[in-house]
Amino acid sequence: MAEPVTLDPITIEISWNSLRSVADECFLTLMRSAFSTNIKERHDHSTAIADARGRLIVQAENALPIHLASMSGLIGLILDQYSDTLAPGDIFIANDPHVAGGSHLPDINMAMPIFDGDRLLGFVANIVHHADVGGASVGSMSGGLNEIYKEGLRIPILRLFRKGGLQDDIMRFMLLNMRLPDERLGDLNAQIAAVKLGVKRIGEMVTRYGADHLVALCDEIVTRTNLRMRKAISGVPDGDYRFEDVMDDDGLGTLDVRIALTVRKRGDKVVFDFTGTSPQVAGNFNMTLNTTKSAVCYALKALLDPEVPNNQGIFDAIGIEAEPGSFVNCRHPAGVAMRANSCQRVVDVVLGAFAEALPDRVVGAANGANTSAVFAGTDPRTGRSYVYLETLGGGMGARATKDGKDGVQVHITNTANLPVEAIELEYPLRVEEYALIQDSGGAGKFRGGMGIRRAIRPIGHLCEFNGVGERFRHRPWGIFGGKPGAAGSFHLRKDDGAREELPSKISGIFVTDETVVVIETPGAGGYGDPAERAPEALRRDIVSEKLTEEFVARNYCVEKVA
Repeated sequence: MAEPVTLDPITIEISWNSLRSVADECFLTLMRSAFSTNIKERHDHSTAIADARGRLIVQAENALPIHLASMSGLIGLILDQYSDTLAPGDIFIANDPHVAGGSHLPDINMAMPIFDGDRLLGFVANIVHHADVGGASVGSMSGGLNEIYKEGLRIPILRLFRKGGLQDDIMRFMLLNMRLPDERLGDLNAQIAAVKLGVKRIGEMVTRYGADHLVALCDEIVTRTNLRMRKAISGVPDGDYRFEDVMDDDGLGTLDVRIALTVRKRGDKVVFDFTGTSPQVAGNFNMTLNTTKSAVCYALKALLDPEVPNNQGIFDAIGIEAEPGSFVNCRHPAGVAMRANSCQRVVDVVLGAFAEALPDRVVGAANGANTSAVFAGTDPRTGRSYVYLETLGGGMGARATKDGKDGVQVHITNTANLPVEAIELEYPLRVEEYALIQDSGGAGKFRGGMGIRRAIRPIGHLCEFNGVGERFRHRPWGIFGGKPGAAGSFHLRKDDGAREELPSKISGIFVTDETVVVIETPGAGGYGDPAERAPEALRRDIVSEKLTEEFVARNYCVEKVA
C-alpha cells in the first residue's frame, strides 16, 4: 500500500496556484474562441475544476459567483448516474435546473472527467450563458413565462462525447431547437475546447507531481478553506439576525414576493433559514436550492473573507433551510429563467440581516436587478437573424467609508457592460445614449451608486424587444439613515417627442427606426445620515453633474455647499 502523500506549505501553494492557472487559462480560452458577444465581450461564463468526489476545488478568478453551485451540482449528478461507465474522452452536457443541477436553461454546463490510466481524478467544467436556447421568447430570457417548458430546450445530463467521439445526433438535436444555430455551435465548440484544454493541463500536472499528489492537494484545499471560513464565522457575534425584502412582482400578477431570512449564528456555525419566504410563483423568477446556495455563499464570503477560495469548503461551512416549493427552493415545473434578479435580492437580504453585527462591512441595497434587454430581428446588411442579449449594470450600494460604484455589475454577476462599439459592429442597432443617470444614487453620508441609461434605435428593420427589470417599484434601500436609490424603468421615445412607458416585464414589443428603446437601470442605496456628507464631496457631485442642485437641496444640508 502506498504511503500517504504529505504536502508542505510551499508545495501546496505552488500546486494550488497551478490549479488556479489552469482554471483561468480555460476561462480565457473560452472567452477568446466564443462567437457571441455575451461571452467574448461580456464574459458571461465560468470555469472550474472538481475532484473525483465531485467537490468543487477551484473556480476561475473572473468566474461568476452565481455559477458556483451549478457546476458542482452537475458533477455530483454525473457521478450518481454515470460513475460505472465514465471513460477518458467523455464530455457531458446539461442545463436543466430541476434534473441536472443547472441554474437556468440558457446556462449550458459541460464537464469532462480527468483520468490517470483507469483512475478518476476529477473533472474540468465550464458553464456558458447562451444568447438563446429556444423556447417561447427570443433570447430565452423573457419574463411572464409560467413553466420551465416555455423557457427553452431542457437538456438532461447527456454524454455529448463518448471516449473522444462526438455524438453528432445529440448536437444536431440541440441546435435544431435553438435560434441562431451557427452562433450556438460556435459557443459550444468554445466550451468543448476549454474542457479539453483543462484536462490536458491537469494531465501535465499529474505527470509532474503524481496522481496521489493531486488527490492530497484537493483534500488540503477544501479542508483549509473550510477552516478559514469557520474561523471568519466565529468572529461574528452570536445571535439571531433577521431581515426581509420583496421582489416587485413575478410578471404574472403576483406582487411583493417576500424573501424572509433568519441567520442563526453560534460559534463557528451559521444557518440561513428562509422560513417565511413566499411560495414559488407562477412567473419565472423562482430559484432552485443550488442557486440560493450560490447567492448565500457569495454574500457570506464577501462579508467575512473576500479572498477565501470558491470551493466546497465554503459550502461545508454553512447550513441552509428552505422549504421545498418555496420561492428560494422551487419544485418542477417552476420557471426560473430570471432567477438572477432573485439571487440579487437574496444577497441584499443577507447583507441586511448582518447589518447589526457587521455595520462596517455591509452596503446599501444595490441595483439588484440584472436589468435584462433582448433585441432581435433580421440584420438588413446580411439577411441573417440576430439576437442581442445583455444584462445591464447599475448602482452599487454605498459603503461605510466610500460611495457606491456607478454603473457596474454587482454581487453574483461578474460580467461587463457591452461596449457601444461592439453593439454597433455586431448588430443593426445604434446606441444613441449611454450615460449615468443623474440623481439616481441614494443620498447619504456616502452616496449610492448611479444607474445607467442606454437608448437604442434599430436601423433599417423591424426589431423585437423583450425587457425584464426589478427594483422598478421597490427602490434600493439605504442603510443607517441612507436614502434609497432611484428605481429603474423602460420606455419608448418617438421621433415626434412622444414617450410611452413600458411595464417592468415586457415581451413582444416591435419597433422600427422611428422609435428609440430606453433602458434605465436602478441606482443604489446610500449609507449613513446625508447631513454628515462632507461639503467637498457634495461640491464634486454637483460639478461632475452626478447630482443636481435641486436634488442636493432636497436631500442634503444646503449650507454645506454654499
